[in-house]
Amino acid sequence: MNHQVNPAAAAEPFAGFLTEDIYDVLAVYREQQPVAPLTLPDGRTGWLLTRHDDVRRALTDPRLTKDGLLSPVGYRPVVPPDIDEATRHHMLVVNPPDHSRLRRAVRPAFTPGAIAALTPAVRAITDRLLDDLARPGRHDLMAELAFPLPIAVISEMLGVPAEDRDDFARWSHILVAGAARRAELPAAQANLIAYIRTLLAAKREFPATDVASLLIAPGGDDGSLTENEVISTIYLLLLAGHDTTAALIGNGAYRMLEDRERWELLRKCPERLPAAIEEMLRYDSPVQLSTHRIAAEDVTYGEHLIPAGSTVLISILSANRDGERFPDADSFDLTRDGSSHVAFGHGIHHCLGAPLARLEARIVFEGLLDRIPGLELTDGFRPRWRPSILMHGLAELSVTV
Repeated sequence: MNHQVNPAAAAEPFAGFLTEDIYDVLAVYREQQPVAPLTLPDGRTGWLLTRHDDVRRALTDPRLTKDGLLSPVGYRPVVPPDIDEATRHHMLVVNPPDHSRLRRAVRPAFTPGAIAALTPAVRAITDRLLDDLARPGRHDLMAELAFPLPIAVISEMLGVPAEDRDDFARWSHILVAGAARRAELPAAQANLIAYIRTLLAAKREFPATDVASLLIAPGGDDGSLTENEVISTIYLLLLAGHDTTAALIGNGAYRMLEDRERWELLRKCPERLPAAIEEMLRYDSPVQLSTHRIAAEDVTYGEHLIPAGSTVLISILSANRDGERFPDADSFDLTRDGSSHVAFGHGIHHCLGAPLARLEARIVFEGLLDRIPGLELTDGFRPRWRPSILMHGLAELSVTV
């Protein structure tokens, strides 16, 4: 499909993030206007960065700061003030020194030893899900594997009781569904925040070794986290750990199955799986836009001055398809050294849960290749991407066993 940057369209709020042909749209901006002014839903001008070098630089630029929101005003539904406040204090939307303090509070749960200790649980959950997926017939890999696995792992880490996990998963699924379930989001968010408060009250009475108990424990030199900081951190772990990993698994499985040579290569050479996962992350980044930044002062990218106070939108999806950084970037290449992709961000906000996402993806694909070697895309399947500003993942993945 042919696209052109149309200056006249700048008067209308930019809707390109929700289009099915987002890669084509971003490629045009990357080539024609890599630092592009866009009209935001509230009428202000935002600046979209699409080239790898600019994106990588912006992710570490101290002049670009956070404002407590995951996405700019207008791209998210309105929720009651107390619910909004309970989600605005996690490490992804605050600046140092609060960012450093919040990251230190949760870091013990993501050390190499802590992630390694999760391996048996991840493998057990995956095996249980594969038992059902392996039954002959048609399946939705997203609904039966990609979404349930990470939510089960996060529930385990947070200490969510087994009897509450269905509700926990249902609310979470609405939150990550994007614009498709926008009308349901305020109620789901309110229910989830109320549940987190109830969970924390139980952990205070009966503390355990889970992450929720860790976060409410008395602080050290940094002091204890506030109630809203704890709630916001759990909210972040749930959304980031759930949605990004589900998208990684779904996007990766689709790319492996759309070309059987890729699938068969990994069956014959399973040692290539770690590199294949990095290419999955690069080629179809689970994150479309990084959480936006606000220019604290005038900044220059390329030949463009971005005025102080402007919203800066950083396209992870575009950066990972930049041909200036990745030769033949629009080709899925299992032999590529994609180590410089920015799928997990860069700098101080680099995803703390990246090792866990890689672990879950590795165990899933090992299981699929070993237990369901004849897995195929259902005849006639066409990918449909969930309408989301921040995330990039399939709505469904129809497969046949």
